[in-house]
This record gives sequence, C-alpha cells and structure tokens, in this order.
Amino acid sequence: MDPFEEKLQRLKEAFDTGKTKTAKFRAEQLRSLGRFLQDSSKQLHDALHEDLGKSALESDMSEIILCQNEVDLALKNLQTWMKDEPVATNLVTKLSSAFIRKEPFGLVLIIAPWNYPLNLTITPLVGAIAAGNCVILKPSEISKNTEKVLAELLPQYLDQTSPNLGRIINQKHFKRLQGLLGCGRVAIGGQSDEGERYIAPTVLVDVQETEPVMQEEIFGPILPLVTVRSLDEAIEFIKRREKPLALYAYSSSVEVIKQVLAQTSSGGFCGNDGFMHMTLSSLPFGGVGSSGMGRYHGKFSFDTFSNQRACLLSCSGMEKLNGLRYPPYSPRRQQLLRWAMGSESCTLL
Repeated sequence: MDPFEEKLQRLKEAFDTGKTKTAKFRAEQLRSLGRFLQDSSKQLHDALHEDLGKSALESDMSEIILCQNEVDLALKNLQTWMKDEPVATNLVTKLSSAFIRKEPFGLVLIIAPWNYPLNLTITPLVGAIAAGNCVILKPSEISKNTEKVLAELLPQYLDQTSPNLGRIINQKHFKRLQGLLGCGRVAIGGQSDEGERYIAPTVLVDVQETEPVMQEEIFGPILPLVTVRSLDEAIEFIKRREKPLALYAYSSSVEVIKQVLAQTSSGGFCGNDGFMHMTLSSLPFGGVGSSGMGRYHGKFSFDTFSNQRACLLSCSGMEKLNGLRYPPYSPRRQQLLRWAMGSESCTLL
C-alpha cells in the first residue's frame, strides 16, 4: 500500500472508533494546541522572522495571539456548539421533534498558504478539532522555517491520529514577485535582494488591467495602482473581476463606503481599515466564489467542519393524528393540509 494511503486509512479507522467525537477528547486536543502556542512562542517568533521578517510584536499581533484567542473561544463554547439545535415545526409535524445535529465530516485536509503561515494553519485546525474531525495538515512549503516548527513540534502536543504534516519543496516565489515589478512603473521601492529573499515595499503606477500583476494574487509587498475617473467606474472595475477575498474601501465620505459595500461582493469588507476584520473571532473569515469556500474563526470554524444533519423524530403512537397527511384527500382534507403546512400556521418550538 502507498505510504500516504496507509496514513489516510489509519486516520479513517481512528475516526471510526468514535474517539474524536467526544467533548472530552476535543477539549483535550484544544488545550494541547494552546500549550503548543505558549511553549513554542520563541521558536515561532524566530521562524516567522526568518520567513517573513516579522518582529516579535508583529508575530504576536497577526499570528500567535489570534491563534490563542481561537483556542480559548472554542474551549469556552465547545459544549454549546456541540448541542443539537432545535428548529421550528409546523402543525403537520407539531408532535415531532425537529433539530440540527452537528456531526464531524470525518477526515479533513487543511492546506495553509505562506502569507500568514501560523495563523492560517492553526485557526482552521481549531475549528476542525472542535468539530470532532481527524485532520491532515499541509503547512506552506514556502514559509519553510514555520513549516519546520509545525512539523517537528506540533505532533508532540496532539494525538497522532489527528495531525499529519506533509511538504512540497518550492523556491520559485521570489522570482515570481520579482517578475511582477516589471508591470507599470515603479513609483516607490522596487529594490530586491535575492540572497535575502527581500523585496522592498513597492508601489506601481500606470498599471494596466491586463498586466500580470492584475491577473493573480500577489502575496507580496507590491501595491499596483489603477486610475479610474469615478466611483462608479471603480465599482464596475471590481465587478468585472472575480470576487475578492477582501475588499477595503477608504473615503472621508460615509456614503461612498456604503455605496461600495452595497454594490460589490467579497469574502470580507473593511471601511477605512484593512486586515482588522481578521482579528475578530465574532466575524467569519473566508472567500466567495473563486476566492474560496467556507468560513472560519470562532464558531464559524466549527460549523465549516461540521455536517449540519437535519433531524425529525416523530412519536410512533400518533399515527391517527397523522392521518390528515395520507390519501385519499377530500377537498376539505386538502384545504386543511395546505393550511397546516403553510407559513401562516403556528410554528412554535
């Protein structure tokens, strides 16, 4: 058997034992994940500095603290999130019990990007564990120092039926970004050092919509500027393209911000701010369409990795009362049945 298939089979068998479904096991794994973040903070700071040049403060604010907040929130709310959620019934099902049960999918795969290599690995992992799944983790091979810390230290804290970390070697990213510097005209920055894999914060002007920098996600310190003649033209420019992961609108006019929000679609939106919506566990983070599927952060992560199973339980002794539902249908019975199933009928829980 292929080694990877063997690991997949082992994880599936582990899930089938029911071990990951208990609240106790989920909480234990989340607490262990929190200990990893605390115990490994020095190694994570060093790795994030080597990969992305982040200071310890920036690493805390954009990566480590946000991950710890996710762990703490999941631990605090785990029992509530796991409970069946009762829903309304109509008169036809009034004597039945209707609810949504949150079931783990089973085995899930998390592939993390390199731009926030810890945050975008651990945050969805919290939701997947809280939802009771077994997890295969694939950290970014480009942020290789952070990947190394995750691969070497994280398995020491989590049950080995849970994480499995893989690697793919890729050294082309610097060259790709360097190639984008040829788009438009460099107004600010533009300096680069291949030995340090460093590109200075760069602003490009006179950029055309058809140039490569406007055709792909940049994931680097390059900001292309496209000039438009009006707000309407700016909105049309956005709508011509695939829906973005995030959209940031800056203006001294509240009406301008509201218009951009109302007439566009994106995974997330900030008015006169950027990135900060990602720091709130109370807001879902994710894309729409080509920018991604699913939502995570807080309970949104739990829901993303849960099958929301629709359930209706009826009492076996109530068939006489249920007779209204069965043929033959007299005109009177049809009228009653339509009324009982309609939105106008009583829908008390």
